[in-house]
Amino acid sequence: MARIAGIDIPRNKRGIIALTYIYGIGRSRAAKVLAEAGVDENKKVDSWSDDEVGAIRTSIATGFKVEGELRSEVSQDIKRLMDIGCQRGIRHRNGLPLRGQRTKNNSRTRKGKRKTVANKKK
Repeated sequence: MARIAGIDIPRNKRGIIALTYIYGIGRSRAAKVLAEAGVDENKKVDSWSDDEVGAIRTSIATGFKVEGELRSEVSQDIKRLMDIGCQRGIRHRNGLPLRGQRTKNNSRTRKGKRKTVANKKK
């Protein structure tokens, strides 16, 4: 297994897919990293040489924020929104969707399991 950015990437997958196991790297960024390191996208990870792994490691380390550094930056951004009390921050605090979705029927992912409310007694 190749270890890049603190993550063991799978050996039996193509390079472009295997790099997406790292938080902060998607398909397009993986393609850029492999092109910069001079490694074929379709080459499987177990056939990478040590030099290629090193080139990929340095390319990721110098070019992008990934894993822990990126996660902490995202959480700080969310905390900042909550501290200044803007609309998005309030929605984060209340656990509601942020981007204008309706909440009457859907948004169960953000709101969690349904909480039944009893009828008003007459």
